[in-house]
Amino acid sequence: MIPWQLIDTTTIPGSKQRLRLMQRGDEFSIRGDSFELMNSRQHGSEDALARLASGCLNGRSKTSMLIGGLGMGFTLAAALKELGADSRVAVAELVPAVIQWNRGPLAELAGNPLSDQRVTVHETDIAGMLKSAAAVYDAIVFDVDNGPNGLTRQENDWLYGPDGLKAAYTALRSGGVLAVWSASPDSAFPMRLRQTGFSVEEILTPARNSGKGSRHTIWLAARD
Repeated sequence: MIPWQLIDTTTIPGSKQRLRLMQRGDEFSIRGDSFELMNSRQHGSEDALARLASGCLNGRSKTSMLIGGLGMGFTLAAALKELGADSRVAVAELVPAVIQWNRGPLAELAGNPLSDQRVTVHETDIAGMLKSAAAVYDAIVFDVDNGPNGLTRQENDWLYGPDGLKAAYTALRSGGVLAVWSASPDSAFPMRLRQTGFSVEEILTPARNSGKGSRHTIWLAARD
């Protein structure tokens, strides 16, 4: 068995929580202090998240998408495959080192999506971008933390709560969609989405592209 090697360590801004980038052969892992957040061999649900969000746009031209959370770049890469050449994708990533990793050791995993001219990366919390936006985006994607039941930042609770969902609703154009990824089901979250004014579809999807292993949850919330 090839041992894991530590590539880099960083701290999440505004917290004492550390993130570690690990490598074992061609496999990469981003871990918190006592848990794994993501693994390069398990990105099937992130790919599905982007495909489903893009598929809700019904072939619109000049679409604008906001993705919260860069991760290993798989969600962004999958979205770019679905969106047209005239689309624009903004990515909000709070942790500077995650952006650096995606331009360095992780770049080739997802095909170096940050080099795509349609992409703009913002080194910031997606919450701030939502608070300042009104009818700007055709699609918003929450690929943040572990979903509504977060692990890394208590501040992420705002994003999945009534105020954060209302901000996302306001930031969407008419007919837009909010797509939310979660590592686990959450029976209360769809109710909060509906109370905000969204119509909601819940989808379970495999964590791996092979279809094997655990399943993750995706909610598609449409602004009618």
